[in-house]
Amino acid sequence: MAEQAYPKKTIAIFSLLLVVAAVLFYWVWGVSYGSWNIFAASNMGVYSIFVVLLGLGIFGLLFAKYKQ
Repeated sequence: MAEQAYPKKTIAIFSLLLVVAAVLFYWVWGVSYGSWNIFAASNMGVYSIFVVLLGLGIFGLLFAKYKQ
């Protein structure tokens, strides 16, 4: 059997870092600008970055969990 390109542990750690980065990005944005409503029209850019980071992190964690 061929070796895997990336081991499960590496994928899981990187995915967890993406989830942490998403939460920290949202938290820093809220503290810096005093705006916690990411659904406001003026904050759509922040929301889009947050969703992409969080989505990729969760997808990566699920991928690492179910990877054969």
